[in-house]
Amino acid sequence: MDIKQMYREIVNDHNLHPYHKHDLISPSVKLRGVNPSCGDDINLQLKIENGVIVDGSYNGSGCAISQASADMMLDLIIGQTEEEAKRLGDIFMRMIKGQATPEEIEELDEAAALENVSHMPARVKCAQLGWRTLGEVLESEENSSAE
Repeated sequence: MDIKQMYREIVNDHNLHPYHKHDLISPSVKLRGVNPSCGDDINLQLKIENGVIVDGSYNGSGCAISQASADMMLDLIIGQTEEEAKRLGDIFMRMIKGQATPEEIEELDEAAALENVSHMPARVKCAQLGWRTLGEVLESEENSSAE
């Protein structure tokens, strides 16, 4: 099996059998993310305790890339501090732009399967939707904690 086929299978598996696609009971924060150019729509829900993301989920609809990306993102960030989740989000966004190092990309685990999306400009926003929403929700969480 070649590497591109393996990556397609990872994306398909997360799209067809998402582990984190459900409503979260009593989330600490939630935010809707929308990609108006194609209609992808997610509601990201996180449970944060003492600065650690202890659980997370999403629901919504969209293409396979947007849904798989959100599911892989949650696999990666649950159990991480908010700061680590932001750092991983930064690596993901740079990977999609072709600016992350191979060592950084390796840190993204299965989310690295979306690296080649950078060669498909119409799909970049799809892959970024969950991660962009994560950044926004963590930034709003940080701002509300500072008040």
